[in-house]
Amino acid sequence: MNYIIDNEYFPDYTLFKRLGHNSNCIIEQYVPYRKLSFSNRCTLPGANGLINLSVPLQKGRDQKTLLKEVRIANLDPWQARHWKTITACYNRSPWFDYFRDGLETLYKKKMDFLVDWNQECFIWASENLSLNLQISFTESFQATYPSDTHTDLRTRSNTVGRNQQMSPGDQYTQVFEERLGFISGLSVIDRIFCDGVKGWLKS
Repeated sequence: MNYIIDNEYFPDYTLFKRLGHNSNCIIEQYVPYRKLSFSNRCTLPGANGLINLSVPLQKGRDQKTLLKEVRIANLDPWQARHWKTITACYNRSPWFDYFRDGLETLYKKKMDFLVDWNQECFIWASENLSLNLQISFTESFQATYPSDTHTDLRTRSNTVGRNQQMSPGDQYTQVFEERLGFISGLSVIDRIFCDGVKGWLKS
């Protein structure tokens, strides 16, 4: 099956459950950049509540351009800041020591374009989940795709703060669950660090 997906910074784990193994993923890049979208943000739980990590952009978040043309403002040391936050959130999680080196290496890579950074994040997650996905980008905007060959998962949510419908196997033990309660819609790295890569993808 071919899946058309949004271009997001470390999407939430429910997307990866939908994709499953050995799928063709076509990442959308010919849509206008939307501020407050997940294209340059991901959500993690902190000790005092939700944390939205945001990739800084050249020309700011109010720019009107295609997502594929959006450049990262790399003069800002955002990667070091994001990694410090991730470490603070997950250094006591069950699987942090197992996955930390690979993710830290990723956060030392410099990317000029947001879509390239998001692709690297998506590849890191899918490889660590052993999903064996074939990844490509859209070559133009297409509003609809034939349903017999494609599953369109774009616009699963529009802005930061989405709520997910829970299904069996979606709930797991989170780092700050005793303080915050269970939070859905978090970045896939939350589930990887808290739950590893055991059978939740099949649940």
